[in-house]
Amino acid sequence: MAAFDFDFTLEQGEFTLAFNVHVDARALALFGPSGSGKTSALEAVAGLRTPRRGRIAVNGHVLVDTDAHVNVSVRHRRTGYVPQDILLFPHLNVRDNVTYGRRAGNRPDLAVLIDLLELAPLMNRRVGSLSGGERQRVAMARALYSGPDVLLLDEPLAAVDLPRRRRIVDALLGIRDQLGVPLIYVTHLPEEALSVADWAVLIDNGRILAEGPPKQTFESFASFGSFGSFGSFGRSNPVNDPNEPNESNDQRRM
Repeated sequence: MAAFDFDFTLEQGEFTLAFNVHVDARALALFGPSGSGKTSALEAVAGLRTPRRGRIAVNGHVLVDTDAHVNVSVRHRRTGYVPQDILLFPHLNVRDNVTYGRRAGNRPDLAVLIDLLELAPLMNRRVGSLSGGERQRVAMARALYSGPDVLLLDEPLAAVDLPRRRRIVDALLGIRDQLGVPLIYVTHLPEEALSVADWAVLIDNGRILAEGPPKQTFESFASFGSFGSFGSFGRSNPVNDPNEPNESNDQRRM
């Protein structure tokens, strides 16, 4: 369980993201159509985007506070980030890719990670021979071996075919429950959010439309069934987040 305290505004060209979430959760899902601002919110927590104003804190560890002139560097944030475009080192085998991310401090035991993410048969293979699902598990292991306070994932099932998605979901549940590492992840798959998250945030056009326990949040939203199949809920002339591909062209603490 982690205390997520987010209240920030991020501007990129004509696009503005207003993100205000305060909740204790094991896994936080950011859900919405392409271009809504999900990835920008994740990258702001990772330190890859700088908010114009606001505060970002995880478990009381302040990462950004513009009023106090605090902006912790990416290296010192202790966040494990797995982007949608997974970047593994092609000249290294799986074992060397995983251990490359190690740094001083607490981190999961390597044997535990190998078992949890089912990597034992892959450890001596080159990454070029891996499937999308295998690459995803290797990337998660590398991020976890750095000993992060929170694991950030951008569309972890995007490059995984349907039969193998269950394995990734099981891995996310293991990370959440066995390792106790809180998750924040971007998804457009309702079943993923329902399976893993205990808090969902629905974002559209840079604004939070709804948040809460996933099932209740989705059921309260009439457009849920076609959420990811069209632009910004039929709004005219939405301004899309430039960091996301546009497909069409009681827990809460007050």
